[in-house]
Amino acid sequence: MAETNSNVFLSIHAGVGGVDAQDWAQMLSRMYIRFCQKKSWKVDVVDESKGNEGGIKSITLEIKGNGSYEFLKRENGVHRLVRISPFDASKMRHTSFAQVEVIPEILAAEIKIKPEDLKIETFRARGHGGQNVQKLETAVRLTHLPTQITVKVESERSQYQNKETALKILYAKLSVLEEEKRKKTLSQIKGPHREIGWGNQVRSYVLHPYKMVKDHKTGKKIQDVEAVLDGDLEKI
Repeated sequence: MAETNSNVFLSIHAGVGGVDAQDWAQMLSRMYIRFCQKKSWKVDVVDESKGNEGGIKSITLEIKGNGSYEFLKRENGVHRLVRISPFDASKMRHTSFAQVEVIPEILAAEIKIKPEDLKIETFRARGHGGQNVQKLETAVRLTHLPTQITVKVESERSQYQNKETALKILYAKLSVLEEEKRKKTLSQIKGPHREIGWGNQVRSYVLHPYKMVKDHKTGKKIQDVEAVLDGDLEKI
């Protein structure tokens, strides 16, 4: 892979399941933001797609801090939540899934992008419910045509800033893709296109009928779910 620093882009994508899955994605984003604050790492939301009834469909965080990639790379994969749904009038137990993707920011990109391979689109940034929040087209969507990898950024105030951030994310994704090609495991880079459900989870968070967090990579289990969800990731 190209040379990297310790900064990362962390994306969360809600799985199927409507408002429960989107609420779970928002809970995870809060968990990571709280963790970064406790570590005194700088964290910014560079893109966010809100759910129609609450929660978020997806979010991308830019995290800057010493050792951030080395710690957060273990978060890659599907995170599973089991709880009594607060959105179900019959108080049934629900299982929700969200995909977490962690990629390092590239300092010295080995990837070259031909101008003809890059599709650039601009549009107005949107707020909750989909309404336009700006009169100018400051939001940017980049598509790398050969791979169909798409990056959208609308958090900055100017189109130039959004394009620069989107390019950083695209270079990082392409670098990871090249690494995965060498490993012949292309499916790992698909992120939101990967099946988000049973069999793929790296960690489970159970709030009912008992309380437990289990890391499926290490086998470690702890009962203090609330502390983990409040950003105390070093417990697990």
